[in-house]
Order: sequence, then structure tokens, then C-alpha cells
Amino acid sequence: MKVADFKVELWLNPLDPVAKHNLGSSCCKPVTMKEMLELTGTDKEEFYKNLDNMSLHYGYFMGMPRLKKAIAGLYTDVVTPEMVLCVHGGTGANAIVCYELCEEGDNVVSILPNYQQFYSIPEAIPGVEVRIFTCNEESNYAIDLDKIRELVDEKTKMINLANPNNPTGYTLTKEELEGLAEIARSVGAYVVVDEIYRGLSDEYMYSICDVYEKGICTSSTSKVFSCAGTRVGWIVTRDLSLVPGMMNHRSYNSICEGEFNETVAAIALENKDVFYKRNAAIVNEGREAVKAWVDSEPHLKLACDSMSSTSFVYYDFDIPADEFAKEMYDRRGVLVCHGECFEEPKSFRIGYGFGDINYLKAGLEQISAFLRDLENEGRIEKL
Repeated sequence: MKVADFKVELWLNPLDPVAKHNLGSSCCKPVTMKEMLELTGTDKEEFYKNLDNMSLHYGYFMGMPRLKKAIAGLYTDVVTPEMVLCVHGGTGANAIVCYELCEEGDNVVSILPNYQQFYSIPEAIPGVEVRIFTCNEESNYAIDLDKIRELVDEKTKMINLANPNNPTGYTLTKEELEGLAEIARSVGAYVVVDEIYRGLSDEYMYSICDVYEKGICTSSTSKVFSCAGTRVGWIVTRDLSLVPGMMNHRSYNSICEGEFNETVAAIALENKDVFYKRNAAIVNEGREAVKAWVDSEPHLKLACDSMSSTSFVYYDFDIPADEFAKEMYDRRGVLVCHGECFEEPKSFRIGYGFGDINYLKAGLEQISAFLRDLENEGRIEKL
């Protein structure tokens, strides 16, 4: 099966470890093992004693029971551990759901901007039609429920999106999620939501699984829980009839996860409030710095308010997004995620979850210097 190039990974991965000013990452500041144990108040002696006796055989095929319980605890009481399937990362979760749900004759409604897996994988499956709705400035990047309603029919298998959005950070309210669920319910479709940035708010962020019986959410420890290296992800589905099929795809994909990784993930998720508080403070400081900086730059504009660890910025220079980002990297050593990764022109995503405000501001200063270069070269778009 030929699938489209995964733009965000092909762009970021080679440059991520070598960029002088890396504002491309969307993870919250990663923890070391020592920091994780200290943050969570874990007994180190007991933890390492358990490691001595840990089997290096296959792990739990459905996921470690302790971990599944911790994952269920991220949602309201409607979500129970048997609805949780542990998989290899958030990308593994998204791929498995797409492969399980999409069949010849189906159509899929994908709400953009979105994570590319949700439209490129269905597009690669023979006989599957992908219908696109793009959130834009006219609606302040909110979802237009009336337009989504026009896109669905009796052959719609799923509506998919990222919430909080990747890259804009726009976050649906409970009422908006319920409206989306009502549309899906009218045609018997699933609503699949990548919720990997969920949790960075003072108030509880509702999940699609909280409000819809055919809601499916995917997530991982990568972003909000600062443990991308565990590669632990999960799928939550209230429709248990899907579990055997997803288990089968997972068997082809990774069989199971490692017991060590799942143990670390379980500790982090059992202490979710510690990570929510730590990382919300980090991203709030970074977000305010980015807002102030954008306000000071006449050629830039934020897409919308963000509730994640990234913001999305538009510019008015006459340069395609991928060329803009490459030139800026080559000239000033600043890495951002260009808008073409999300099918958006003249734009880029900035991450600010890494926990060093001086590093962030130094990178923003270099972007400003690049913008001055472009001004001097007369590359402002002629409107």
C-alpha cells in the first residue's frame, strides 16, 4: 500500500537533534527517570527492586492492568479499563483505528488542520473516500457544525479531528463535542479524536468518549505527560465490538508493549495532576511570550487562542511555508514546523513546552531577525 509522505515527521526528525533554536517540538519538557520518580513521590528503592525481578518476556497483550486503570482515570466514570487498548505510541493508536474502521465503500470526514494520519491513511485504502472540512479564519478556527452535517451520509464511517487541535490549539467545548456527536449519531458514524494535547487547562477538558457512545479517542504519554520515550499510547472505545479487530491490527503492528515502559507510564498517569500542573505552568508562560511577540510583529498573526503546547502563526510574505521554514533554518538556525505539514499555506507552528523561557525568547528574536531580512529584500506579499 502506497501512503503519502508523512510531512511533519520528514521535516522535523532530521533537524530536531541539531537545530540551534528548536521551536519545532510540541512536547512538554521531558523528565528524566530520576525527576519522574521524585515528582510522583515514588519509592525509588522499591521501584528499582521491582525492576530486578521484572521479566523481559512479552508484556501484557491488552495492556498492563495497572496502566489501563490509570488511563481510564483520565476520563469521567463512563470510561472503564476494559474500554482501553494500550498500543505503541499515539501514531500507533491513530493508525490502528484507521485500519480497523475504513473499508471499501466508506467515506471519512476529516476536519483540518489535523494530524496527517487521519486523512492520508484512509486515502491510501482502496475504495475509501475522504471528505475534507477546513477550519479557517472566518470561524476563528471553530468547527462549523452545519457544514460538517452537509458532508456526512449513510456511508460515513467516521468523523476525525484533533482536540486540542494540532497545530492551532483550538479546543472544542463539551457542547461542541456533543454537537459533533449528534451529527455522527444521525448517520451511525464514529467520531475519532486525537486527544494527545488534552489536559493543559485549569478546568476538565471533556473527551469525545465522555459524551458519545461511538466516540473513540487516541492519546499517549508523549506530550502532556513528558514521557515520549516510553512510546506508550492508547485507544479508548466505548464500542467493545471494535476491540477484537483493533487487537488483530495491533498484533500485526507491535504485538504488545514492554512491561518496563508500561510501568513508567502507569506511574506518570497515576499522578496525572502533577504533570498537568507542572506542564500547564510551562506552556502558559511560553504561550504568553509568543502572544506578545506576535503582537509586536506587523507581518504575523495568530490563528486563534491555544490550549495546547503550540500556537499557529500566519505571515504575509510572498514565500511558500516550506521554503519560509527552510530559509529561516538555514539563515538563523531556527526550527519551526511549517504549515505545509498541515496543508496550510504561509504559516508555521511554534512549540513552547520545553520549559526554558530564555531559550524560547532567543529563538523568537532570531525569527524576528529573519523577518527583517525578508523586509529588506522586499518579499512582502503584494495585496
